[in-house]
Amino acid sequence: MSDPSWTQVVKTVESEQPELKRALGPGLLLLFIVGDILGTGVYALTGQVAAEVGGAAWLPFLLAFAVATVTAFSYLELVTKYPQAAGAALYTHKAFGIHFFTFIVCFIVMTSGITSASTASRAFAVNLTVGFGIPDENLTTMLIALAFIVLIMLVNLRGVTESVWLNVVLTLVELSGLLLVIFIGMWAIAGGNADWSRVVAFETPEDKGVLLAVSTATSLAFFAMVGFEDSVNMAEETKEPSRIFPKMMLSGLGIAAVIYVLVSITVVALVPIGQLAGSETPLVTAVEAAAPGFPINDLLPFISMFAVANTALINMMMASRLLYGMAKQGVLPPFLAKVSQKRRTPWTAILFTSALAVALIVYVSLDPKGSIVALLGGTTSLLLLAVFAVVNVAVLVLRKQPVDHKHFRSPTVLPIVGGLTCLYLVFPWTSGRPTGQYTIALGLLAIGILLWVVERLYSRMAKRRDAPQQADSERTDSQRADSEQADSQRADSER
Repeated sequence: MSDPSWTQVVKTVESEQPELKRALGPGLLLLFIVGDILGTGVYALTGQVAAEVGGAAWLPFLLAFAVATVTAFSYLELVTKYPQAAGAALYTHKAFGIHFFTFIVCFIVMTSGITSASTASRAFAVNLTVGFGIPDENLTTMLIALAFIVLIMLVNLRGVTESVWLNVVLTLVELSGLLLVIFIGMWAIAGGNADWSRVVAFETPEDKGVLLAVSTATSLAFFAMVGFEDSVNMAEETKEPSRIFPKMMLSGLGIAAVIYVLVSITVVALVPIGQLAGSETPLVTAVEAAAPGFPINDLLPFISMFAVANTALINMMMASRLLYGMAKQGVLPPFLAKVSQKRRTPWTAILFTSALAVALIVYVSLDPKGSIVALLGGTTSLLLLAVFAVVNVAVLVLRKQPVDHKHFRSPTVLPIVGGLTCLYLVFPWTSGRPTGQYTIALGLLAIGILLWVVERLYSRMAKRRDAPQQADSERTDSQRADSEQADSQRADSER
């Protein structure tokens, strides 16, 4: 359970803090979700997925969409039932009430967001140096990445309205890059420059059976669908969240799935599987095959800059709201629940998460091609799948706790299916993930446990420090009450 001392302090802090500003309507929420799901991952993932299943690369994206949608139903029931910041950590806290469990879920989701934002910031710096012909030196890249994450922090501090409108611009540019690939590809296909037989060709690696190959490819494709869950952390800044979340989240997932399937079909039809599987930039390869004279190599760095900038912006917004929400619930120290009176943004949580992102950028820059950096993205995806399994269980547990307003309700079978499919994609013998991801996952969990111990010690110190002051306050209140009672009795006797 949450520490009573924290809970008492948080109630005091919360009463003095203004509410977050509600700036997201249906359109802005939809673009937030679409922009979060779409990312630069698809630019590389299509080739990796094709290496596992051949030309049927569209199938894992459809399966990943199905898994994500089933879990999204659980998120929708919970966000409309509890329209508060903190997302999965909040639902875990309400369902199980175990401080340690809630803290670890919070740590995993925060780690995922800050890792994505930090790697995106470094990718922004790399694309900027390539696009403008700046010498690609590690120190230069690190300084640009640090400057960029500071800029994101300033936008986040400025206000949620400015942040979401920046997200609109970045999402539209990001979306245009993928639509460009689809339109150029369709133009080439219409001209007869495609081999449709490859689209249904199913080829698996020699060391994997069909089921394991599809599972591995779906695990890869699922990474491209992750992001829909971040939006629930913005519930306190959304207008009428219980009403608009269901349509917007499901629409956002559907839009992303259609784009991913069209991209994968287009790329596979234009490029031979062997060439596609060996390419680190399969979408560039497809455009070069469809329109040899098109300057895709000149445009891609700039399109990628906008895409990774959006990833960094959204994940830093999510991480700060997560910590803010957990501080309000008494799981984290109350200083993280402070809100700017003027901007109505969680400024302490923004500064704290930005400091963590800066530290991670510096760490990644020390060994940018190391094994840990290479596996970090897949590891956070692995841990998020475990969190999704927890959320699917939480929605069933919380059915026993009704609320006094109407909310979305998922069919009971979906959380069960969602939990089982998420666990299926987590286990090493069914997902085909590299063992290195599990090693790093255990390392991250160890760090989370260590931080939980530190937080518990800090909480107890705060409780002991505040105990005398609380006792004095209670003694003063008791004396005041006794005095008022004596005065009342004296007045009655005089009458």
